[in-house]
Amino acid sequence: MKNLIQQKATEYKAEIIALRRHLHQHPELSFNEIETSKFVCKQLTEYGINYTKDIVKTGVVALIEGKNPTKKIIALRADLDALPIIEENEVSYKSLNHGVMHACGHDVHTASLLGVAKILNELKDKWDGSVKLIFQPGEEKLPGGASLMIEEGVLKNPSPVSIIGQHVYPQLEAGKVGFRKGMYMASTDELYLTIKGKGGHAALPTEYNNPLLIASTLLLELDKAFMKQVPCYSLLESDNERIPTVLAFGKIIGNGATNVVPNEVKIEGTFRTMNEAWRTEAHYKMKNIAEQIVTNLGGSCAFEIRKGYPFLVNDEVVTQNAIDAAIQFLGKENVIDLDVRMTAEDFAYYSQVIPACFYRLGIAKKNVKASGLHTPTFDIDENAIETSIGLMCWLAINELKN
Repeated sequence: MKNLIQQKATEYKAEIIALRRHLHQHPELSFNEIETSKFVCKQLTEYGINYTKDIVKTGVVALIEGKNPTKKIIALRADLDALPIIEENEVSYKSLNHGVMHACGHDVHTASLLGVAKILNELKDKWDGSVKLIFQPGEEKLPGGASLMIEEGVLKNPSPVSIIGQHVYPQLEAGKVGFRKGMYMASTDELYLTIKGKGGHAALPTEYNNPLLIASTLLLELDKAFMKQVPCYSLLESDNERIPTVLAFGKIIGNGATNVVPNEVKIEGTFRTMNEAWRTEAHYKMKNIAEQIVTNLGGSCAFEIRKGYPFLVNDEVVTQNAIDAAIQFLGKENVIDLDVRMTAEDFAYYSQVIPACFYRLGIAKKNVKASGLHTPTFDIDENAIETSIGLMCWLAINELKN
C-alpha cells in the first residue's frame, strides 16, 4: 500500500500543482471563499466523491467510504482562505485578485487534500473505514471557521474519532515534515484599548493631559508585569508555574499633530498563552493594571478583550502513530521534532473536541531561505506537493488501522 500511494503521489504531482496554482491565482478572503468552494466541489465531482456544500456558507465536507465504512471514521482538514496582502512574487501564477494573496499556504493545503481525496477514493477497496474531508473557511479571522463548522455539526453524522491537519512550514526543506506531541500552539486573544486624556495645543502643557504619555506608561507597565520573568514566559502566581506567554502590542494611533495633542489614543495587541486558568487570570490582571495606571494619571481607559482560538494540543497517541507512519513513509532523517509555537491556529478547536494531530510540511528549497508566512514574497518549492499528498494518504490509512 505504501508503494502504491507513493506511485500515485508521483503520478498526480503535476495535476495537484496545477490545482494549487489555480487556487493561488484566485485567492479569497476569510468567509468569502465562494469561487474557491465552487472549485473544490468541481474537483470532487470529477473524482466521483460525494460531498455536502455551503457549510458556514463556503465550507465543503466530503466522505470517502472504504470497505466496512463504519469500522472507523477519521477526518482530514484543509483551510480555504487567503490574506489581505499584495503579492510581490513575479510568477506565472501570481494572484489575480489585487490585495489578496495565499501568503499562508492554504492553497497548498486545499490542493493537497484534493489530491489525497483522489488517491484514497481510487484505493477505497483496499482499506477499511471512512475518511471525512473537511474543506474549511475562515481560518484567518475570528471567530474561526473551525468553531463555526463544529457548531454546524461537522464532527457528527458520521462522527470521526480523530482528525489530522497539516500546515506549510518555511523553516523546513521540501521533503521533510515536523511533529510535536502534546501542547503545540498557543491560544490567542485580540486586545483593543482606548486611552482618553485631554487634548490641546502642544505649546500649553498645563491645559492638556497627554494620552500618548499615559498610553506609553501603560505599555511599559504591562510589559514589565507580563514579561519580566523569562522572555515569552509569565508566572502564574497561584501555583508558581511558568507558562508560555506573549503579550505584544503592534498598533498605536494618536491622531494629533506636531503641535496638537489628541484627546485619545487607540492601541491594539495580542495575548497568547497555553493555560486556560492563567488566560482568565491574565485578562483580569491586564485590565486591572490598565485601570490603575490610567486612572492614576488622570485619564480613562476602555479595554476590550476579544477571546480567540484556544491552545492547540496534539493527542499523544494519534501523533505518535503519525510520527511512526511518517518515518516509514519518508525515512527518519526527514521527520523532525518541533518546538512549542506561540502562533495560533483555529485547528485548535478540533483538538479540544477529538484526538488530533497537526503537523508541519516543509516547503523551502534546499539551501535557500524561504520567505516567511504572511509576507508578500511567500512561495513554496512545489516538490513539497508530492510529499504532502502522499504522506497524508499514508497517515490516514495508518490511523484507520490503529
